Amino acid sequence: MLIALIAIQSCSVKKYIPADENLFRGGNVTVRDTIKIEDKSGLENELQDLLYPEPNTKILGLYPGLSIHYKAQKEKPGFIIRFLNKKLGEEPVYFSDVNLAKTEDLIENRLVNSGYFESKISSTIQKDSSSKTVKTNYSVVVGQPYRLKDYVIEIDSVDLSDSLPVYAEIRKSLSETILKKGNRYDLTAFKNERDRIDQYLKNQGYYNFNPDFILFQADTNLLDNRQYNLYLKLQTGVPAKSKVPYLLNKVEVYSFVTNDTTAIPQDTITLDEVAFIQYNVFFKPKHLRPFILLKPGQFYNPLKSKYTSQRISSIGTYKYININYKEIDTLGIDTLEVRYLNAIISLSPLTKKSIRAELQGVTKSNNFTGPNVGLTYLNRNAFNGGENFSATGSFGYEKQFGNKTNGSNSLQLGMNLALIYPRLIFPGNLDKYFKYAIPKTKMSVGFEYYRRSKLYTLNSYNASFGYIWNANRRVSHLVTPINLNYIRLVNTTSQFDSILDTNPFLKRSFEQQFIAGLTYSFHYSELNDAQKKGKFNFIFTFDIAGNAISLLGTKGESDTAKSFLSLPYAQYVKGDIDLSYHYDIGKKGQSIVGHIFAGIGIPYGNSQTLPYVKQYFSGGSYSVRAFQIRGLGPGIYDPVENSNLNFDRSGDIRLEGNLEYRFPIISVLKGALFVDAGNIWNINNNVAGGQFTSDFIQQFGIGAGFGLRIDVQGFVIRFDLAAPLKTPAGGWEFDYKNPVFNFAIGYPF
Repeated sequence: MLIALIAIQSCSVKKYIPADENLFRGGNVTVRDTIKIEDKSGLENELQDLLYPEPNTKILGLYPGLSIHYKAQKEKPGFIIRFLNKKLGEEPVYFSDVNLAKTEDLIENRLVNSGYFESKISSTIQKDSSSKTVKTNYSVVVGQPYRLKDYVIEIDSVDLSDSLPVYAEIRKSLSETILKKGNRYDLTAFKNERDRIDQYLKNQGYYNFNPDFILFQADTNLLDNRQYNLYLKLQTGVPAKSKVPYLLNKVEVYSFVTNDTTAIPQDTITLDEVAFIQYNVFFKPKHLRPFILLKPGQFYNPLKSKYTSQRISSIGTYKYININYKEIDTLGIDTLEVRYLNAIISLSPLTKKSIRAELQGVTKSNNFTGPNVGLTYLNRNAFNGGENFSATGSFGYEKQFGNKTNGSNSLQLGMNLALIYPRLIFPGNLDKYFKYAIPKTKMSVGFEYYRRSKLYTLNSYNASFGYIWNANRRVSHLVTPINLNYIRLVNTTSQFDSILDTNPFLKRSFEQQFIAGLTYSFHYSELNDAQKKGKFNFIFTFDIAGNAISLLGTKGESDTAKSFLSLPYAQYVKGDIDLSYHYDIGKKGQSIVGHIFAGIGIPYGNSQTLPYVKQYFSGGSYSVRAFQIRGLGPGIYDPVENSNLNFDRSGDIRLEGNLEYRFPIISVLKGALFVDAGNIWNINNNVAGGQFTSDFIQQFGIGAGFGLRIDVQGFVIRFDLAAPLKTPAGGWEFDYKNPVFNFAIGYPF
């Protein structure tokens, strides 16, 4: 298929263009600035977007979509051409489809709406007979804009008797107006101002108000120097109920709504003026009440409704959250100063208990391949308070292929129990201080058994207690004040013992069996902002261990380090940042993604090195993909001569950068071209060539490659193939004969 596509793209489309037609290659708008425009480039871009039709896609001088379309018009084009035409073909866009006069009218209308009256627009065409293409050029000389002098509210005498409250609220809202004196006349700004006033009134209880009720009138008759006065008034005939605020009369919560419960008699429990209605206690009202920001006697406020819905959804117990308002019958009286609503919150639960099984085939860049099985039991409402309990068991087996010398296998068994409370487990009632979302409390314990044949067995135990909090839709925090890890290395072989004996740095990192500390993570993400072309994603992680436990540690007569419960414990501080920027190109699913990772860990006090499980490594599916997992560093250190199986390729510092171009291919199949660079280093000279120095940039490992991704509604199966361009100790050389294949789940960043 790819060969056929390349062949099609290589063909010129000129011979297919009819004799009386020319291919349209788009247009260009040039604004001649004679009045010192505030944002000339922004105005040009705005006018540029008005040009139509959109020309055919051109890549590297070729027209792939148009070529496919022309090929498909031939008699009996073949299955492949018909398939490609359906997916990628483009109808030709000819110059005959362009209406210069209509486009000039569109440009003039946009300029008038933006306050540039009496503008002059002209157009020319640029024809290339050799390629049978035409471009259009539009020259714009904008007129002097009109500027705002005064912005006032005008009250109709007919409407005066019953509209004073709403006018008073509008007058209050003008303290936050976006229309300032001296601003250019702009219809878009007027629309935004109207929407702002409508939202302000809604937040003050005006349930039935509508932005269409607001009318703006501009008057230039009494002014000179291209100034205008702006008058705000309400449309004639605005209903009386739209001019008064609404109070909440009742708030009713149906916490277990299904098709089977509509006809069942239900009990009502009133807590803090909110009625909870359910036929049995599915969700305890005392635990659900803090999530509800609505209360009788409050003015209607859509923001509180939105936050209430978000807060309840964050619990994870409910599938649907519907908040409806019902107007109270006022017996036809239209002169009331306030009206009333009943708020009805209907909650439909998810399935309370579920079991999920996962089966993965894992292929790592270090030639380890095998199955990984996971089984999870989930209870979304364990104690009828939205508690989320999960128990996960995992089994993994991997065998190393293609390496006769070091071929081995590994076995992993694990169990983890986690309980998440949708509230703060902390002295005092702090939930009421959080408006956007209530923090969650998470407790977990786990065990993992890992056996690496021919080398060692590692048993690890962990327990943690922490808090998860979404500050807003972009920012989240994770703080774990109690984070305990106990790691026990057993059943080591003579081969592994010799590795440790020849590398004191590695040996010390395995000796630190007990880790007790605090971790904090800050996450800022714009990835869900569909309207933004450029999106940042930033993660900062901080990890500190050994401070509190050092107060309880003891030192033996011959020991140089303290221990806790006869276990040597680690002391270190570690921090890293993970920053990516996603920029969408056009409207066809293409994007450029840049990524930077920087991290450092510093041992101190009781530790000379970081624990092995806390050290950084580089290479693999989520790192520099042209090198095997743990295939880089530290620095220019090369373990091949030492036959240490890459165990000593870890360090205290990690720096990486990635650049990736992502594009759609067909349906759920997407492609990528990428370049990765990075390495790890040690703070001290623990291994030859591994220390961080001023030459660190020259010690980057650099690679490039391409990938295929199957993306089904956010679930991504990824295949990347990459080859080194530069090794840390070597020069630039594209080692395309030794590519590294990576298989992974999810995008790398």
